[in-house]
Amino acid sequence: MASIVLEARAAAFGWHKKAVVEEISFQLFSGQWLSIIGPNGAGKTTLLHGLAGLLPLQRGAVKILGRDLASYKARVRARKVALMRQSQKPVYPFSVFEIVLQGRYPYGNRPENEEIALLALKKVSAQHLAPRPFSSLSGGERQKVWLARVVAQATPILLLDEPAAHLDPAVKHEIYRFLKKLCREGKAIVCVLHDLTYVSLLSDYVLVLKDGRILAQGKTEEVLVPDTLEEAFGVPFVVSRHPQSGKPLPLPSIGL
Repeated sequence: MASIVLEARAAAFGWHKKAVVEEISFQLFSGQWLSIIGPNGAGKTTLLHGLAGLLPLQRGAVKILGRDLASYKARVRARKVALMRQSQKPVYPFSVFEIVLQGRYPYGNRPENEEIALLALKKVSAQHLAPRPFSSLSGGERQKVWLARVVAQATPILLLDEPAAHLDPAVKHEIYRFLKKLCREGKAIVCVLHDLTYVSLLSDYVLVLKDGRILAQGKTEEVLVPDTLEEAFGVPFVVSRHPQSGKPLPLPSIGL
C-alpha cells in the first residue's frame, strides 16, 4: 500500500524573511508524479528548492516520510530527497564518472559507491561516457549525467526542475520514459515542467502556481482545462484529446 512520502501544509519559502511562495499544501504518495506548472516567475523553482531543504521554511510545515523537514541533518535529508536542478555547471573539470559519484556523498566512503555510480550511468544509457570530461558533452548527454547522479543518490523522492529542457524530441522522450519507469517502481516525483504535453502524459496530479500561490491543484484532467490554463498563463487555450491515451492535450489558442 502506497504511503505519504512528502507533505506540505500552508508552507512558505523565500529569502530574507520575504516569502516568494506561500500557502503551499499537498500530499504526495510513493509511486506518484506531481507536476508543478505556471508562468515564469511564479515561484516554481523556489518551491522545489524549499522542498529540498535548501531554503528555510518560513511558515507552515513540510514532512518527509512523516518527519519534519527541518529535523533532518543535511546528509540524512540527502538520502531521502534528491534535487536535479534546471541548469548546473561543475566548478572543477570533473569527469562524467566523478560527477555521478558525487551522488553517493550522503552515504560516506562505502565500497559499493563506484559500482552504484556505474550502474546509474548504465540505467540512463550513458555508461560509455564515464571517462569523458563533462565539459566535452552535448546538452542531451549532460542531462543524462545529471539524471544518473540523482539515480545514484538512491532516494525515495526526486525533485526535478525541467529535466529535459532544450533537448530534441528523441532525447526528451528517452529521459521522461526512464523517469516514468522509476515512478512506476515506487519513486515519488515532483517535477517542474513547461511542456504541457508531457505534463499531461506523465502526471498523476498537477499543481499550478501563479504569483507564488497555488492557483489550482488536482488530478491532471481536472487541472488541464481551458479556464485554469488561461488564468495561469494569460492566453486562451483549447484542450483536445490524445489519439492514443485519451489524455488532455492543451494548446494555446492564439493567432500568429
